[in-house]
Amino acid sequence: MTQDELKKAVGWAALDYVTPGTVVGVGTGSTAAHFIDALGSIKHQIEGAVSSSDASTARLKSLGIPVFDSNEVDVLDVYVDGADEINGHMQMIKGGGAALTREKIIAAMARKFVCIVDASKQVDVLGHFPLPVEVIPMARAYVARELVKLGGLPEYRQGVVTDNGNIILDVRSLTILDPVALENTINGIPGVVTVGLFANRGADVALIGTPEGVRTVK
Repeated sequence: MTQDELKKAVGWAALDYVTPGTVVGVGTGSTAAHFIDALGSIKHQIEGAVSSSDASTARLKSLGIPVFDSNEVDVLDVYVDGADEINGHMQMIKGGGAALTREKIIAAMARKFVCIVDASKQVDVLGHFPLPVEVIPMARAYVARELVKLGGLPEYRQGVVTDNGNIILDVRSLTILDPVALENTINGIPGVVTVGLFANRGADVALIGTPEGVRTVK
């Protein structure tokens, strides 16, 4: 199976976690796009979706799925999204698609977070994938200096503006042994909107796409 076929398999497998009559939290990226397509097949069974990006919103609407503002919804039954890395403790690095802040908000609203990934995203220790940090533009240089103090090598993601109007710093050379502590530390730097570490609120279920089929980890 190709990597895209593995992504499609987990995207469709995530339908098992969607409760009819509810509003579904939807992530961003190539794997989440397969879930959106799958959601379109049961669109008449759900109330609608809350989306983590303008791109996902456009895809949902193109399939005729109603999209709600997050402020209109008290709680989400489930949030389904991919990850750039996931470890054995269900902690993740996310933000390769620059939607980390909205993804983190929706994850916080959800009773259950279902992470859908192909097996290549599984790691023992987070940090091989550069850690995205969303930053208010005027704080870019200051935040970068603070990230260097933490042992990282931040790189400005050229030409990328988030849906919130901010910029992304990708931090390389981190071996993240304590994801919760690092998430809290980076989030405490003035000018940081959020960091792409999903450790305080990790996944509840991971659906892993493998050549032998979809493996469920809880």
